[in-house]
Amino acid sequence: HAEESFEEFSARYEKEFDAVSDVFELQRNLNNAFAYDLVPSPSVIVAALKAARRVNDYPSAVRVFEGIKAKVENKGQYEEYLTELEPIREELGIVLKENMYP
Repeated sequence: HAEESFEEFSARYEKEFDAVSDVFELQRNLNNAFAYDLVPSPSVIVAALKAARRVNDYPSAVRVFEGIKAKVENKGQYEEYLTELEPIREELGIVLKENMYP
């Protein structure tokens, strides 16, 4: 297998999430994207969140942020993701687990 760059990975998963049409596909793509030894780019996360809302899977949309939190190296990186993704969270009405259950 040829090595895939981070940009190629991001483009591939953005395309995968844009094509999601049911919950099974969404969860399969989320599992695959988060299985790599990297944190998906914000553009991949946006595509995943839109797919989750499109197939009406709110719990998976919330779990995406739990996945990010588990994958980043420190709290500062998680905060950077939250800041960058705040507009899409507000647009889609996604509340973080830590805000639901403080």
